[in-house]
Amino acid sequence: MSRNLFQVWLPARSGKNLKDKLRKNSQVKVHLKQIPPEGFHLEGEEDCLIPELETEGFRCLGPTQYRIDIGVSEGSLWANGSLKQPIELTCVACLEKFVYDIKVPAFALHTELHGPETVNLSPFMREDILLNLPAHPRCDREGGRVCKAAAATMAAAAETKRKSDWSALDRLKLKK
Repeated sequence: MSRNLFQVWLPARSGKNLKDKLRKNSQVKVHLKQIPPEGFHLEGEEDCLIPELETEGFRCLGPTQYRIDIGVSEGSLWANGSLKQPIELTCVACLEKFVYDIKVPAFALHTELHGPETVNLSPFMREDILLNLPAHPRCDREGGRVCKAAAATMAAAAETKRKSDWSALDRLKLKK
């Protein structure tokens, strides 16, 4: 049933690497007239919604996974659910690449309908994924890995025990 309600729209293009161009321009659309009054649940995968970030050091490692409930109410489309996008990032501390899952546990959308038969959900999904992208990615963020740079810094700090910063004030003799 959900196959009729949901489609991936691929615009026609010509030239070399047609398949790659089409995949980068895919869109998630919902057919409004086929949504039942009680709404419906949609689960699946869609090609990476943020392929343009590859030039910024991020690389998609798989499709965007989604679990969304969709419905129409009083002339508006609502959707809520979760999104997940696996990507490869570079650690800001040790500069090594690592795998990270961008998770959007509370994807929510409410938009007014202005007449088209279909609504493209891709921009809304893409925006929530980008908002959950870490600004300063670290490989030890999730706790499953020890960052080499952080471990080296901690080892160096443990080696050189510093005097208390108050020692200079302790030696100060004030006359009363």
